[in-house]
Amino acid sequence: MMYNKILLPTDGSKNSEKAIKHALTIAEYEDAEIIILNVVDSVYLTGLPEEDLITKSEMILEEESKKVTSRVEEIIHELEEEKGSNAKDIKLSTRTVEGNAADVILKLSEKEDIDLIVIASSGKHMLDRFLLGSVTEKTVRHTKVPILVIPNKE
Repeated sequence: MMYNKILLPTDGSKNSEKAIKHALTIAEYEDAEIIILNVVDSVYLTGLPEEDLITKSEMILEEESKKVTSRVEEIIHELEEEKGSNAKDIKLSTRTVEGNAADVILKLSEKEDIDLIVIASSGKHMLDRFLLGSVTEKTVRHTKVPILVIPNKE
């Protein structure tokens, strides 16, 4: 089984950082591309005043996207220093999508022809935007793609 494309949904929690390390290790070994997925829950955006909604939500999506990508890049550097690996050669791309996290993960994994999903079992975001626990559960139940769930326990 070859993993060419790995989907890495991340919510910026400590636990999703563990998932990042697993995904990077597999990607390096398999010479795979990682698609980092950052889902901003629509519920979080509905609190904004109507006229601000479009521009604000675009700005928020972009900001979140940058944050998540730069965190993944930091972790790549950490891994390289720890293991002397060539993680910087890994192809990375980021998608920041608004919507229900599990639905977005399922849709994207089909659309992008994903070979493996690497996801944390649960993790709270600083902004409490979504619970990965229920997201992971729904993803596991409905996905047609192999999924690697990283436990929260140390």
